Amino acid sequence: MKTSKKININNKNQCEAEILCIGSEILLGNIVNTNSQWIAEQLAILGISHFRQTVVGDNPERLKETILESSNRSQILITTGGLGPTPDDITTKVIADTFNTPLEQRNDILIDLKNKMKNKTSSLSESQKKQSLVPIGAKIIQNYSGTAPGIIWSPKENFTILTFPGVPNELKEMWLKEASKWLVNNFSKKIISSKVLHFAGLSESLLADKIPHLLKAKNPTVATYASTGEVKVRITAKGDNLEEANNFIEPIEKELIQLTGLKCFGVDNTTLEEVVIKLLLHRKETIAVAESCTGGGIGSKLTKIPGSSKIFHGGVIAYNNSIKERILSVPEEIINTHGAVSKPVVESMAIGVHNKFKVNWAISVSGIAGPTGGSKLKPVGLVNFCIKGPKTFITWEEKFGSNKTREDIQKLSVLNALDRLRLSILMES
Repeated sequence: MKTSKKININNKNQCEAEILCIGSEILLGNIVNTNSQWIAEQLAILGISHFRQTVVGDNPERLKETILESSNRSQILITTGGLGPTPDDITTKVIADTFNTPLEQRNDILIDLKNKMKNKTSSLSESQKKQSLVPIGAKIIQNYSGTAPGIIWSPKENFTILTFPGVPNELKEMWLKEASKWLVNNFSKKIISSKVLHFAGLSESLLADKIPHLLKAKNPTVATYASTGEVKVRITAKGDNLEEANNFIEPIEKELIQLTGLKCFGVDNTTLEEVVIKLLLHRKETIAVAESCTGGGIGSKLTKIPGSSKIFHGGVIAYNNSIKERILSVPEEIINTHGAVSKPVVESMAIGVHNKFKVNWAISVSGIAGPTGGSKLKPVGLVNFCIKGPKTFITWEEKFGSNKTREDIQKLSVLNALDRLRLSILMES
């Protein structure tokens, strides 16, 4: 097995790694393929580019065809799935057959399998023993949590296969403890580092218009992409080491924040609700919510954050007008005059929940999430908000559009409310 020397990465049109996920259950949509995403992120961290991801079912011929194609265009093929004891776990045998290599039974794997059995006096079944068969000359990737090991095997020059189980936690542990070290030792490439900045309150196009010069940069590269309720900017840099790559990112990050101000609310995995909770914890202030169209979505987001119990006192889901009147003390005449979806009603809801829970901050929302219930004056997607704080009392209206789904309107309402709450707290700081 030729895994001791550096791989020549200047061959095969610079295509270094491919990811192949094996399993009919993925093709049928029975499970979500999170393994590809995770492996792709790990390859980026190591500075190894990859240009192709493939999913193949438990079919020997199609699997063999895919492996052969990969061997002619890539240096590394990373596979997940098909390593277990069941009849549809065919990966190892097909890989060996593809390169006309016999399988050998490894005693070290048999011993490991035996040790992992609950009853160590029992003998291994033939299906269990199947997991100890690997191509002659393959290096073993130990499976610390499960039974099926992976392999690192070079069946031809400048091409190596790394196999992993499809179980995510087994894959990740095997990768981090063994495979990543092999990749570092065998690939002399620059390290890639990236940082994601999160923005709220502006569109992807408006953000792109602010940073055209950054979007043309080569190292670091800057890319924008939108999701419901926010825009993300990924800054990716290459360096000889992690410190150098991060040093390339730092000035770009500072420039982006300078150009956008408070529109940027966090980096990497930061969420709006996390920012709000941290701000309130720092100020030692409390909050309660009064929600109609969001059905408790704001409260749900806030309470997912550890430590939220110190500042989140509770809320009222006032879907029915009678609840707005009886629990939140919204006057009936205000609802009759202005309608449940109106600024006067959300103002009264915010005051009501503020007084009832005796908190520093209160936020209320009422809208038409659809798909029915809209009118010409108040279409689907119309949502009203109110925030009451120590020095703040604001109301506003959003029209998210009748072309949005009910779920999208609810999600946009929650994120919009949290972002305005974040800004309101910052303005009082």
